[in-house]
Amino acid sequence: METNVFVMGYDEQNIAINEVNETLSVYVKNIGNLSRKISFADFFRDKMLIVQAIRRGLPYKIFHQIKAFTPFTDGDWASYLDLSTKTLQRYRDDKDFHFKSIHTEKIFELAEVTNFGIEVFGSSEKFYRWLNSPSFALNGYKPGELLKDSYGKEMVMAELNRIEHGIFA
Repeated sequence: METNVFVMGYDEQNIAINEVNETLSVYVKNIGNLSRKISFADFFRDKMLIVQAIRRGLPYKIFHQIKAFTPFTDGDWASYLDLSTKTLQRYRDDKDFHFKSIHTEKIFELAEVTNFGIEVFGSSEKFYRWLNSPSFALNGYKPGELLKDSYGKEMVMAELNRIEHGIFA
């Protein structure tokens, strides 16, 4: 898995997450009839809100902001979403484009892994390094290689959870 050319510093990471928080807050207000602002972390705790957002489809604008703080390249995103990079470029040029629910779900899964990984490791740099290193606990696979499907994503999340709690394989 090829990673983004740069790794965000602490300030850049916070700016990117704050931008996603702002845009996502506005987006989910209409879905869940929320009167309060919601953070990215809050969003992932509200499973019913996630289901509603998946069914509605994610606007490209929010995907673009999510993409900015993940370690994934355009090629990685195309592979994860089972689309061509040209198709992603076409979507980018359409201001009103919303992803289909199957793609929205995958985008949210990858955003959730990134959000949790940065939380566990304390920095995007450490998380990205772990994501691209073979893991004994994951049968020698790099965690990033397992993110193509939901079962692999669950294995990666479980390993992050073990790391968070100090349980190393």
